[in-house]
Amino acid sequence: MLLDAVLATLAPRGDAVYVDGTFGGGGYSEAVLTAARCRVFAIDRDPDAVRRGRALAERHGGRLSILEGRFGDMAGLLAPVNTDPIAGIALDLGVSSTQLDTAERGFSFRLDGPLDMRMSGEGQSAADLVASLPEPQLAELIRAFGEERFARRIARAIASARQLRPIRRTTELADIVRAAIPKSEPGQDPATRTFQALRIAVNDELGELDRGLAAAEQLLAPGGRLALVSFHSLEDRRVKEFLRRRSDAAPRASRHQPIRAGAPTPSFKLLSRRAVKPSAAEIAHNPRARAARLRAAERTAAPPWPPDAE
Repeated sequence: MLLDAVLATLAPRGDAVYVDGTFGGGGYSEAVLTAARCRVFAIDRDPDAVRRGRALAERHGGRLSILEGRFGDMAGLLAPVNTDPIAGIALDLGVSSTQLDTAERGFSFRLDGPLDMRMSGEGQSAADLVASLPEPQLAELIRAFGEERFARRIARAIASARQLRPIRRTTELADIVRAAIPKSEPGQDPATRTFQALRIAVNDELGELDRGLAAAEQLLAPGGRLALVSFHSLEDRRVKEFLRRRSDAAPRASRHQPIRAGAPTPSFKLLSRRAVKPSAAEIAHNPRARAARLRAAERTAAPPWPPDAE
């Protein structure tokens, strides 16, 4: 998503090192490798994506390395295999098109499959959460991670349905949610927000994002670029606030008030105050791109902020 804008942000150059923290189908990695004679370390927690990536790596003569793991752990993943400065990091958040279009992965409410949603195949599945969470906690999860105003209705309907039989299929859950919502937004399936909430919870996506932002701050060399594409407001707000706090765009109580003594030096410089959105042509080519938002920043020479500086 927003491939041209991400590539323009990273501005790949020869002999530099880049990180594609969410390899997926390999679109960013391939574009960076094509743009310059550079090296790319690609990370993905999905074993299927890693297998596809290794086939792509063979075609690039050692310039692409595939690492299996979470992008929030990129500092640890890169430490044994790279000592060179990192010139750019790209992150494309959320579920990939391949994951969404594979019914067996359980991400889509439009395709019938097991209610799974695990990116790595490990830990609790969405079916486990639906079966085990008490109704109030399930409602809070759907409200907080799905920003769903009918969360209580949906949780009540799920709790009632699971008393009759376990909810194990994506279409079963989607039908329950659709029946529980009195009014849906035009153009959006009523199950969208509930499925988003469960996916975020199953994969700890917001915690992963926080760890990934901190890792990018730690790894990027001065002048290195961060390009981050998000697809819903929870992610975008988190990225926006992180970069605002760590740049000179952070708000103060008054424009006349100086920066407080001892405050950390800005570790990022915003490349744009506003998120970059896809063009009409890109949305026409790929309707899923309509929600994509790119935020980009450049690393300064300041040290990473300490954890207690927030």
